[in-house]
Amino acid sequence: MTTRTRLLGEHPHGVLFAAPYVAFVLLVFAWPILFAIWMSFQDYFFAAPGAVVDRPFVGLDNYATVLSDPDVWESFRNVGVFLVINVPLTVVLSIVLATALDRVVHARTFFRVSYYVPYVTASVAVVAVWLFLFSRGGLVNNVLGPLAPDPSWLVNGALAMPVIALFVTWKGLGFYILLYLAALQNVPKELYESVSVDGGGRMRQFFSVTVPGVRPATLLVVLLATITGANLFTEPYLLTGGGGPNGASTSPVLLIYQRGIEQGNPDVAAAIGVILMALVLIIAAVQRRFVGGEES
Repeated sequence: MTTRTRLLGEHPHGVLFAAPYVAFVLLVFAWPILFAIWMSFQDYFFAAPGAVVDRPFVGLDNYATVLSDPDVWESFRNVGVFLVINVPLTVVLSIVLATALDRVVHARTFFRVSYYVPYVTASVAVVAVWLFLFSRGGLVNNVLGPLAPDPSWLVNGALAMPVIALFVTWKGLGFYILLYLAALQNVPKELYESVSVDGGGRMRQFFSVTVPGVRPATLLVVLLATITGANLFTEPYLLTGGGGPNGASTSPVLLIYQRGIEQGNPDVAAAIGVILMALVLIIAAVQRRFVGGEES
């Protein structure tokens, strides 16, 4: 095997097709990540374009500042609560609804589009509906009457993040349902018939055939839901007015925005981002090991 074949493969022209995407990844993802890591070790601040300023190396000072900030710890606890609610709920609802939709005979397209519409609808538009539902005088409280929480949902420190988790689960459900629908097409129908012949009902078919058959899709859904949840920003920013009440729904990404843009400390914000990225990679590795099993 020649050096050219080892580097470019048996079909070198494939590199030309991959080059635009590789350039996109390097410019949009790799370069900002490397720059953020560099920034987190500097006394970095914004300056006028073209200005030459000294940004000295400060080592781990920014990380010490981050780890000693109680707001940072609270933001990570908040996103932990979010993930504990959102990820399992997303997986369970997606696989159950996808299985049901796969068996629908009439109006199949209508039902699939209905679940997908919230995903492609702008969050700003959908948030207005949820504010109407969960405000103090909203529809949910009117239905619950004396059982309605006080303070209300989105201004309640204990309920704000769970409500946001439910909102994100509902909004993104259509995308994950499509992933499972695609995976279900690869599950052999003979397996369902075999379980049926052995006397197994719908529940046994689901747990013995469907769940193992879509395991790779489950790993993908878990990873995507975790990454999406770790980058939570728009929903708490819009639903609770920027992480309220009293930081109960502040996410790490929202805190990065507040520290870096609003307060002018991009070096500290970069350190928060690096820590968040490291934690997501660790969580993803654990999920790949336990959810993906041998196939990972």
